Formats: sequence, C-alpha cells, structure tokens
Amino acid sequence: MNRTIFLTGIAFGALAVVLGAFGAHGLEKLVDSNAIQTFETGVRYQMYHAIFLLVLGSTTRVPEQHKKLVYYFIVAGIFLFSFSIYFLATNSLTSFDFKTIGFVTPIGGLLLISGWLLLGYRAHRHFS
Repeated sequence: MNRTIFLTGIAFGALAVVLGAFGAHGLEKLVDSNAIQTFETGVRYQMYHAIFLLVLGSTTRVPEQHKKLVYYFIVAGIFLFSFSIYFLATNSLTSFDFKTIGFVTPIGGLLLISGWLLLGYRAHRHFS
C-alpha cells in the first residue's frame, strides 16, 4: 500500500504542475482572471494533498493498514474538490453547465478534512 500511496502522490503532484502551467499560460486568453484564480485554488489544494500522500506513503509511524482509509479519503477528496473546481473555472469553455455538479466541491473538501482528521486519530491511537 505504501508504494501505491507514494506513486499516487507523485502522479497528483506532476499533474498539479501540468495543470498549474496550463492555468497560468493556457487559460489567460480564454477565461477571466477570477476563473484563473479559482483554477489555481484547485491546483494548490491538489499539490498540498499530493505532498500529503508522499509523506503518508513514506512514514512508518502509522501502520500500513491504518493508512488505507486515509488514502481513499484524500484521493476521493482531490477528485471531488480540485477537479470540480477545474471544471467550474472553465465552465464558460464548454457546452455542459458544470455548475449543476458544483455541490460536489464541498463534499470533496469534507473528504480532505476527514482524511487529515483520520490520520491524526490513527497517529494518536498508534502513539498512545
């Protein structure tokens, strides 16, 4: 599981760099500055959680079986939070109205928060 967590962190980190470059250079003539800032928020949170996964996959302080649920919360949170933000920020470029799925963004945020809290709980239980 550690290998999977670590490699997922690498993939999300690399994708965050690609999407960040796209947001900074590819979107500047296509959407307004507010949409670019929104897009950058998605990139920033994706990168934070890519680093989180790298640390999670590397640490030996939390037993591997306790990392699995944390991993699932964070991955689902990245998809629901960051990716919904990407779609919402570029909504004007498509014929589909992504605002109809905007309700998933806070759910993704709750999953990210839950992943952090679950890691804290698991670490606390392991160290106690």
